[in-house]
Amino acid sequence: MNQYLLEQYKQLGISEKVIAFGEKIEADLKPRFEKIDAIAELNQLKVLNALQKNRVSAECFNQSSGYGYNDMGRDTLEAVYAETFKGEDALVRPQITCGTHALALALMSNLRPGDELLSPVGKPYDTLEEVIGIRPSKGSLAEYGITYAQVDLLPDGGFDWEGIRNVINEKTKLVTIQRSKGYATRPTLSVDRIGELVSFIKNIKPDVICMVDNCYGEFTEEKEPLEVGADMIVGSLIKNPGGGLAPIGGYICGKKECIENAAYRLTSPGLGKEVGASLGVIQSFYQGFFLAPTVTAGALKGAIFAANIYEKLGYKVVPNSTESRHDIIQAVEFENKDAMIAFCEGIQAAAPVDSYVTPEPWAMPGYDSDVIMAAGAFVQGSSIELSADGPVKEPYAVYFQGGLTWYHAKVGILMSLQKLYERNLVELD
Repeated sequence: MNQYLLEQYKQLGISEKVIAFGEKIEADLKPRFEKIDAIAELNQLKVLNALQKNRVSAECFNQSSGYGYNDMGRDTLEAVYAETFKGEDALVRPQITCGTHALALALMSNLRPGDELLSPVGKPYDTLEEVIGIRPSKGSLAEYGITYAQVDLLPDGGFDWEGIRNVINEKTKLVTIQRSKGYATRPTLSVDRIGELVSFIKNIKPDVICMVDNCYGEFTEEKEPLEVGADMIVGSLIKNPGGGLAPIGGYICGKKECIENAAYRLTSPGLGKEVGASLGVIQSFYQGFFLAPTVTAGALKGAIFAANIYEKLGYKVVPNSTESRHDIIQAVEFENKDAMIAFCEGIQAAAPVDSYVTPEPWAMPGYDSDVIMAAGAFVQGSSIELSADGPVKEPYAVYFQGGLTWYHAKVGILMSLQKLYERNLVELD
C-alpha cells in the first residue's frame, strides 16, 4: 500500500497493524473477486437490455401525483423488472414501505381463509412471525383463518424431503422460501437449490404457489428464482435492486395472477395497478436498478473479505471463507456480547453519515429481543449500504452486509477489526 493511501486510512483511525492484517487477506481474494465481477457484468447487461427493450426515455422520469393514472414511468419500470427477473408482471412501488411489507402484501393477497402457508426452510425472518401469527399480532394471517406449517432444515442445512412431503395437504396454498438466512446461521439457498425445492413441491401439488423471499439475493448469481420455477419473488428497494439510490419501495415479480392479486390488495379491488403515483422518486428507482449489479458486487466482496478476516481470527463465520455466495449477508458468531457490540461500533464509525454516533441495543419493533444496529446510511434502514445488526443474545451473532462500493465495505471491516483490537478482544499476528 502506498504511503498516501496508508495516511488516508490512518486519518480514519485505522492502525498500520490492522491495515497490514487486512492487506494479507485481500491479496489472496483477487481470483474470487474476478468471478464476482464477471457475474456483475452479466447482470449489468441483463438490466441494460431490459431498459432498452422497454424503450425507457426521459419522459419516464416525470413526476406523477394524486391517483397516478397513466404513469408511464411507473408502468415501464415494472416492465423492466419483469423482463430482467423473467416474470410475467411486476409491482414496483414507493407505496410498498419495506421488505416485510412486500412479503406481507404477497402473502395476504394470495391466501384466503382456510388456506395453509408452508415454510419448508424453517422459521422465517423475525418480522414475519407477527405477519403470519406465530407471535400474535393484530391483522395477522392467523386472525383471518390462515394456518401455518413449518418443516425445519436438517442439521446439515439440507431439505427434509420426507417431512415436506408429509406436511403438504389439500389446504396447502402457498409455500414461502426464504433465500437468505435472516437472524439464523443456516446456509443461504442458491438459486439452483431453490429450483430443486420448487420442483419437488410442484411434483407433489402442482397448483401450489411458490414464493421466494429474494431479499439480499438479487444479482448475486447469474439467475434469479423465477428462472427455476418459482411463481413469485419479493424484495425491498433499499436492499440490492435499489442500488443505494431508491429512498423507499419494494417489489413483487412473477406470475401475472399473483401480481394482480397483490395490486388489488395494495390499492383497492377494482383499481389495482392503475393507481399509485410515483411521487418524484421514479428516476432514483430506474438509476438504482441500473447500478444494482455493480453495487451488489461490491457488497459481495465486502462479505467475503469479512468472512476471511474473522475466520482467520478463530470465529465461526457463515458462510465460511471459501463457500459460494448467494446473498450479501455475512454472519459472524462472536460468543461474546462485548465483541459483538465493538464490531457494530466499528461499522458505525466507518459510515459516511452519523459516524460519530455510538450504536446501542434497543427494543426494536418486530423482534423478541434487543437488537443492535449500525447503519450510518443516506437512506434510513438501507441495508445495501454499509450496515451490521443482530439480536443481542447467544450466540451473539452479528450480520454484516452492504457497502455501496467495495472500498467502503473494506473500510468498514477494517474499522470493526480496529475496535476489537483496541479493546484487546483479538490478537493480530
